[in-house]
Amino acid sequence: MAKRDYYEVLGVARDASDDEIKKAYRKMAMKYHPDRNKGDHQAEEKFKEAAEAYEVLRDSDKRSRYDRYGHDGLASEGIGFSNFEDIFSHFSDIFGGGGGGGIFDGIFGGMGGRRGYNGVRAGASLKCRVSISFKEAAFGCSKTIDLRRSELCEKCSGTGAASGSQPTVCPSCNGQGQVYRSQGFFSVATTCPQCNGAGKVIKNPCGSCRGSGREVKNVRIKINIPAGVEDGTRMRVANEGEPGPQNGPRGDLFCYIMVKPDDFFERHNDDLYCEMGITFSQAALGTELEVPTLNGHARLKIPRGTQSGQIFRLRGQGIKNVHGHGTGDEIVKVLVHTPRKLDAKQEALFRQLAEIEDKNVSPHSKGMFDKLRDYFTEE
Repeated sequence: MAKRDYYEVLGVARDASDDEIKKAYRKMAMKYHPDRNKGDHQAEEKFKEAAEAYEVLRDSDKRSRYDRYGHDGLASEGIGFSNFEDIFSHFSDIFGGGGGGGIFDGIFGGMGGRRGYNGVRAGASLKCRVSISFKEAAFGCSKTIDLRRSELCEKCSGTGAASGSQPTVCPSCNGQGQVYRSQGFFSVATTCPQCNGAGKVIKNPCGSCRGSGREVKNVRIKINIPAGVEDGTRMRVANEGEPGPQNGPRGDLFCYIMVKPDDFFERHNDDLYCEMGITFSQAALGTELEVPTLNGHARLKIPRGTQSGQIFRLRGQGIKNVHGHGTGDEIVKVLVHTPRKLDAKQEALFRQLAEIEDKNVSPHSKGMFDKLRDYFTEE
């Protein structure tokens, strides 16, 4: 199914301001929020669709490319979200620091974090930056990342209670994690102040984690970076964030890929660009060049009469598309080099060519010894 226009999805004009776009997304997110439409798959898809539109239109660079080229201009960006956790963590300014809170706290429970359909909250998502070389981006690679993140306390297995004891049901909220207060005709749920939304209280806390059930540790994980990623690509590694409360699922790890520039190639989408120098004689008479490629070298035929700045294309020698949509090309720009210095034989040949072409050129420049010889031979 073809994607809808992002401006149409949010119901804004194409010249809408950033503030108008943000307000429109808040309205859509409020309307189709999963906690408000449980079991409604159509609402779920609209919620994801609105998040995708907002991801593009709130970013000036992505919005500019979308305005010029449509959805095709963002083909290499990996736009879109696979699940609600991804959306909540990516738009923390909208949904609050933990995920599903923020502007929705008063409506959806104020738990300070998103909740799954079983009522258990997922842990916080983490971010990191990964630097890779140009060729690693082209062919894909594996990287080991060192992180500091919360882990379940080994001594109490994450319960927060000292050995031989267990957390007890919170008397204030009866284990619900929420207390309700009336506002006119409405009953508004807020986080229980005694248990802070956990639904349980710890009377005898663990001495190692002081009742939190968590310990900050250094961890090392391995991630696989697919071939074709671009500089600035955001890659989601599922379930490598922090553990959720009450044995909730882990959050995700979002890796921002930084690609180092190459000395020879420049990348534009999936195509590679490079420049090759040739001489006057090669341009005039034609030649065959050995051109560097990502896979080694390729032969490129330069026809007679090639002009400086002329473009040639090597099919299939570019970057593999990260989404599997084929491979780009290598674009070679040839530049005819003008020699800065000529020896006597070269100058003579060029002057002979100039006479044949009947073109005016600068007069012959005498060397020092020629000038001395003319001085002493003068009458």
